Amino acid sequence: MIRTSFLAGALALLAATGASADEGSKAAKVTLVYEHELPNVPGKSIKGVLVEYGPGGFSDGHTHPDTAFIYATVLEGAIRSQVNDGPVKVYQAGESFSEMPGDRHGISANGSKTKPARLLAVFVVDTKQKELTYPLKK
Repeated sequence: MIRTSFLAGALALLAATGASADEGSKAAKVTLVYEHELPNVPGKSIKGVLVEYGPGGFSDGHTHPDTAFIYATVLEGAIRSQVNDGPVKVYQAGESFSEMPGDRHGISANGSKTKPARLLAVFVVDTKQKELTYPLKK
C-alpha cells in the first residue's frame, strides 16, 4: 500500500514536470525528482531519479555508490539494460529491474530509434552520498 501510493505520488510529480529528453541529443537526461531521509533507517535516504532517453539515446556504462540499492521502473517506451555480465534485456513500460550495491551497469539505452523512453530509478543509499553515478573506467 505504501509503495503503491509512493509510486503514484512520484509518477504524478513526473507528469507535472512535463520534462522530456532533448530530441537532438543521444545522451540521457537525468533529473533528481525527490530525496527523503528514511526515518526508520538512520543514515539512509531514498532518492528518485528520472532518466529520459530520446530516440536512440543512451547512458554511458557506469556504476553507483557501493551503498546503493536501485529499483528501476520503465515509465515509457523500452529500455535495453545489462547489469554486470548478465544478458542484455529489454524492459517495456511497466516492467522493473534492480541493481545491487557494487553492480556495474554496462548498457542502459533506449530500445527504440524512433520513440522516447523514460525510467524512474529509486535509490536507497547513504544520506551523505551526493554523487549517484560514476563512469566506468576504460
